[in-house]
Amino acid sequence: MKPIKQQAGFTLIEMLIVLLIISVLILITIPNVTKHFATIDEKGCTAYISMVQGQVEAYRVDFMAYPTLGDLVDKGYLKENETTCPNKNEIVITSEGEVQLANPPSGAGASGT
Repeated sequence: MKPIKQQAGFTLIEMLIVLLIISVLILITIPNVTKHFATIDEKGCTAYISMVQGQVEAYRVDFMAYPTLGDLVDKGYLKENETTCPNKNEIVITSEGEVQLANPPSGAGASGT
């Protein structure tokens, strides 16, 4: 009978250690990635509000009145699907022509002295 050769390979313990390290790395990176997505959404909404504010000013120059979102869509200043932030937050235009979030997040945009 011929002796069986030992083949080099990973042991079960080595595989478990590698899986543990990969799991720890995943647990560390996922919260950081989701935090960055929230920051990107917030910055995108801020930029969108600035763009709509520019359209409000253009409308005011053309028609000498502050518009509603419906007016901006009707006159072609915004497309119909562009009446919310990219993260789906609703925006409103105040009677003074200021563009802002309809429901600002708690703690943000609170004006107190």
